Amino acid sequence: MLVSLVVPWIFSMGSVTLPTYRLVLAVLTIPAIAWWLSGKAGRVRLADVLVIAFCAWCILSFVVVQGAAATIQPAGMLIVETCGAYFLARTCVRSAGDFYRVAKLLFWIVMFLMPFALAETVSGHNFLLELSRMILPGQEDHGMPPRAGLWRVQGPFDHPILFGVFCGASIGVVYLVFARKRALPIRVAMAGMMMLTASLSLSSGPITAVVAQMLLLGWNWLLRANPLRWRILWILLALAYLAIDLASNQSVMEFFISHFAFDKQTAYFRLIIWHYGTGSVAAYPWFGVGFGEWLRPDWMPYSIDMFWLLWAIRNGLPAAILMFCAFLAATLRVAFTRGLDDLHQLYRTAYLISMTGLFLVGWTVHFWNATYVLFMFLLGSGMWLIDAGEADRKLGAAQEDRAERQAWRPRPTRAGV
Repeated sequence: MLVSLVVPWIFSMGSVTLPTYRLVLAVLTIPAIAWWLSGKAGRVRLADVLVIAFCAWCILSFVVVQGAAATIQPAGMLIVETCGAYFLARTCVRSAGDFYRVAKLLFWIVMFLMPFALAETVSGHNFLLELSRMILPGQEDHGMPPRAGLWRVQGPFDHPILFGVFCGASIGVVYLVFARKRALPIRVAMAGMMMLTASLSLSSGPITAVVAQMLLLGWNWLLRANPLRWRILWILLALAYLAIDLASNQSVMEFFISHFAFDKQTAYFRLIIWHYGTGSVAAYPWFGVGFGEWLRPDWMPYSIDMFWLLWAIRNGLPAAILMFCAFLAATLRVAFTRGLDDLHQLYRTAYLISMTGLFLVGWTVHFWNATYVLFMFLLGSGMWLIDAGEADRKLGAAQEDRAERQAWRPRPTRAGV
């Protein structure tokens, strides 16, 4: 499934368009849900229920807004890309070894894309798409205009932004999981190659997510001997937020965009999307506008470059709340799992750093198609750590009990005494 995300071939069955990854998920979704129902993924978690509830509400909103007949195709796509990807990760990534193999595969996928990306950013030709179309019909090359003298890399995806998100999403996981046994210079080089490849999208959103992950990795390494390092970071972030809010004449979001954006005009346009998008949600709060026109001026394009807002506009505020809560239910539950051994704690840090990068970029980018599938898969890929924490606690308790039993042994006494 992960390999199919970068295969740009597209198959058509009547009016249904099936990219390679969607064809793979169409086969795997029902088995993945069946495995989950059979208990292969351990106990049912709150995030599981919220993901299902999110899909159910989106389907209901489509029926209300567009009618039952027009809902069949988008409902099927939503279930396959959301539940299929999430529950496939829940049932197939169940151990440290599984998580390691996911990190390894994601790294080598990005390394496969890197030479094509370097050639595309210099020449402006998408050689990967040109070669793939010699075999089967596939993704179109949209030819985005260059920035800073370089061409924006689209790769096998729909847009350069998605290329940057895909290549940069798993830097934390690769560095702390796949590269953990290697020397520090090699680990840094591996993360640097992924960072370089993702940066060739020349999009501020993915690059911001990449930089955030690198900073978190650096913080984790510098303060590795301090068990309170993450609490200290939260305090510093809160103080920085207050300082910007009090000292700047801009809001924190405006300050962030104006100082860290590649293209300030397009970055500020996202603030306009937020302004009119929230107005559209206020007008259609329950079921949204479906795939119809959302409330905005005539000069604004239809696209909504904000993942966390799009669901509220399209499917209503409950859909956005359910997706947001599903994300928090997964990441916070993993974050506060106790009893993990050293290896599992390292893997938890990797998972949370990568998900933090995706959370941040979701405020400036919409995940769709292959990148949305990757997001849902990565969200479910760390849930095994909850069960690992429970198993580690049981093992630790059993070892303590065994040690206590061995320590308490009645002294042998002589016969008749």
